[in-house]
Amino acid sequence: MKSGSGPSRAPRVSRAVKLCGTEQPDGAGRLLSAGPLTVELDNGNLRYLRVAGVEVLRGLAFLVRDENWGTYVPTLRDLVVEQRKDSFSVRYRADCKRGSQSLSYEARIEGRSDGSLEFTGAATPRTDFLTARTGFVVLHPLKGVAGHALEVEHVDGRVLTSTFPALVDPVQPFLDLRALTHEVMPGLKAVVRMEGDTFEMEDHRNWTDASFKTYVRPLARPWPYTLKAGEVVRQSVSMTLVGAAPKAGKAAAGGAVEITLGKEQQRHRMPAIGLGMPAQEIDAALASMDLLKRAAPRLLICQFDRRAGHGFKQLKAYRRLCEETGAACELEIVVESLYAFDVELANVATWVRDAGLKLSAVAICPVGDLKSVLPGGVRPPAPPLGDLYRAARKAFPDVRLGGGMFSFFTELNRKRPPAEWLDFTHNGTCPIVHAADDRSVMETLEALPFQVQTARSFIGDTGYRIGPSAIGCRDNPHGKTFTPNPANERLCLVNSDPRQRGLFGAAWTLGYVASLAARGVETVCFGAPTGPLGIIHRAGESTVPYFDALGPGAVYPAYHVVAGLTRAAGAALVEARSSDDARVRCLAYRAKGATLLWLANMTAKDQLVSVSHHGEEPFGIVLDEASFDEATTQPASFESEVKPIDTRKLALSAYAVALVCINDR
Repeated sequence: MKSGSGPSRAPRVSRAVKLCGTEQPDGAGRLLSAGPLTVELDNGNLRYLRVAGVEVLRGLAFLVRDENWGTYVPTLRDLVVEQRKDSFSVRYRADCKRGSQSLSYEARIEGRSDGSLEFTGAATPRTDFLTARTGFVVLHPLKGVAGHALEVEHVDGRVLTSTFPALVDPVQPFLDLRALTHEVMPGLKAVVRMEGDTFEMEDHRNWTDASFKTYVRPLARPWPYTLKAGEVVRQSVSMTLVGAAPKAGKAAAGGAVEITLGKEQQRHRMPAIGLGMPAQEIDAALASMDLLKRAAPRLLICQFDRRAGHGFKQLKAYRRLCEETGAACELEIVVESLYAFDVELANVATWVRDAGLKLSAVAICPVGDLKSVLPGGVRPPAPPLGDLYRAARKAFPDVRLGGGMFSFFTELNRKRPPAEWLDFTHNGTCPIVHAADDRSVMETLEALPFQVQTARSFIGDTGYRIGPSAIGCRDNPHGKTFTPNPANERLCLVNSDPRQRGLFGAAWTLGYVASLAARGVETVCFGAPTGPLGIIHRAGESTVPYFDALGPGAVYPAYHVVAGLTRAAGAALVEARSSDDARVRCLAYRAKGATLLWLANMTAKDQLVSVSHHGEEPFGIVLDEASFDEATTQPASFESEVKPIDTRKLALSAYAVALVCINDR
């Protein structure tokens, strides 16, 4: 891990801020059981519906979304939970308010001894209420579901046999739904029935959510829409089991996570790790040059958007940043013109030459493709992509050309570019589009391999690059702007997510690369050097606990992960398997006669890790609560804290990251 100097003394900091950058709690819900069924009650909704320990549904929730698809966090009242010997019931009232708008709803949940469950909701707008969606959402998990058989009942009574998509479906795989039936285990099926409106399913993996989502109100209807004051919205979802339901299962033992190292994989190499370079972060990045140089990004993706006033000044600054860090420069160009795009690109190329900026690549996206288009919607006007790419080749003849989306994989999947014109395609991701709790964010890593596999199905051998990506949202293609976050909370579609600054951010960053490394991705780029999407702190508009008191030179824990991984570009991967990657993720590669093994605890609980290897006694660095102060304020000193590590019994505290060096015997 590389690092630089920083503040000499650290102020007091709470455990919550060390872990997640915020004092806002995010605890697990209450576990309830009914016969073979167990569920977790979380702020009025249900998670992890399991039968005999097997996950049947990832979630079942009554949700209220605003006009920009942000999810309200309801205020619950009159909550009554009754856990009986072999069943349970829940009832409560909830309120959603924003500005002059207000809506309340009543909910009831019944879990029965045969493992069946019913969840009903009735929402009453107190005022006219603008919403993109109000009603039930059902989430099926990926494991044992993606690519497996499914029985579909439509609202007209037709019953068809099908399968959950294996590749990520760009649109809704199933419409006009009334019920879904899938096999939970041999001899047992689960039937999920939805009443009160017409439901449909979308492939949530498009946004990196680890689920298939069945939701109310078809997207073909207009949105946002207004619920009239006093008009009640009533819906229900039930789950029943068909077949031989086993007796209640015991929770799986939480023993040590086993990490197994295998052979060196010459065919699989570490991708180059880079950073986005937003124009608004240029001054802060230049002021943090020593730290940025030590982070040594292999690539800077430099934004250029004439609508934001970008021009010669920004290009000169990008030149300095790339020259001083040694990073390759990819210029990300937003193309405004519908007809004179060739002139527009030629002008940008002239400014680039005049600025002396050496490019390794350009990535092109027309303005019309910056915003999301719902299935069946009209794609905004944009130049024919073949003509646009031809003009880009002419303007930038000696660099690699990329096309795709500056937003999410969703848009790449729905607006598939003609890859034969390109050297690489690209998209970013964001893990807080639909849910912002800690576990949901970590679970988004499950979807990344499916995205790569799907992209390969339509881009073939064309290069594939991912990023810039961060926990926070780089852009909101689904609405006018980001969700405000003045209270430093966990919220959907915010630009400034507090976990970017905590150990959580370091673990997520390692898990992100580990999920992609062996899948042939050329580059993985994270959000920015500085700012809300960055790895180096700068003061912003909102108060940030702990870091604002440090002053210049403070880094986030994720800095050390990025700085360590940038130097691994092109290294041969080593096969590394975790017995439970929901708890501990791993990544290994060869470097100078040694195996470098990264480990990340993906949970808020301590995890015991055991590594099987044949090398010498390992040594390394652990980034955790105990080293947090030094890692954020004295990165150079933290780098020197290399110690022997007993990999036979390594305890990783919440969201800890370890870098272990194992020399050959």
